[in-house]
Amino acid sequence: MNTDQPIVGEAHEMSFIDHLEALRWHIIRSAISIVVFATIAFFNKDFLFHDLLLGPSRADFWTYRMFCRFGQWIGAPDLCMDKVGFIIQNREMSGQLTMHISTSFMVGIVLAFPYTFWEIWRFIKPGLYPHEQQNSRGAVFFVSVLFALGLMFGYYIAAPLSINFLASYTVDPTIENQIDMQSYLSTLTTMSISTAFVFELPMIVFFLAKAGLITPEIMRLYRKHAIVVILIIAAVITPPDISAQIIVTIPILILYELSINIARIVAKGRTAALNAQLAQNNGIS
Repeated sequence: MNTDQPIVGEAHEMSFIDHLEALRWHIIRSAISIVVFATIAFFNKDFLFHDLLLGPSRADFWTYRMFCRFGQWIGAPDLCMDKVGFIIQNREMSGQLTMHISTSFMVGIVLAFPYTFWEIWRFIKPGLYPHEQQNSRGAVFFVSVLFALGLMFGYYIAAPLSINFLASYTVDPTIENQIDMQSYLSTLTTMSISTAFVFELPMIVFFLAKAGLITPEIMRLYRKHAIVVILIIAAVITPPDISAQIIVTIPILILYELSINIARIVAKGRTAALNAQLAQNNGIS
């Protein structure tokens, strides 16, 4: 019997060209998903701009109404934001068309992020060991959930507070704030997307802990340094407003403490696996 013949269904090692071909199709499918979502966003202009993107520029936005109710409940009427003191305008002939296209593309990237990450994960997963694949189950789900939570936090909390602060800040009452459309949308999208990626901290720590590159002891040891870094990140993605920086800093600190517990659970699991392997080896010997 010729044992040199390949067995049907046997796994084989892919060549470099095969990997490039597989990667190309993953990228193509991801790009198609982005284009599909961007097209949907483009043809829903009224909802995209009036309801979604321009929502924080109006006093009836959900966040402002909730702050007003909270202010009435605690007896602090100053929390009510009954008006937003700026006008959004366009100064270029093709500005609104260009903004419509670029914003639709940005929304397409955001909406397609879970699928894009899934495609990337499908490309990476075959290169992992079986136990690594087992340990990484649910990665796409948790990455997508954290991304969505961070995006909503940025859109409903961080961005409105930043916009309201920048809009109400004046050096002289005679100066009227007339904000360029590009500047407004840049602030809104930067704040929202930045917090979306910052919220991925627990998953980053999870994978680093699985790889043995970080431990809960190291995270506790450098907690003070991490707080300084978190404050710097909050200062970068928020305007020079102490209240906005504190509001952004608090959830990041909570995520850091959660990440310490995640690293502790991973380290405990690694220790248990090593002890089980040691006991098995001693039993065999």
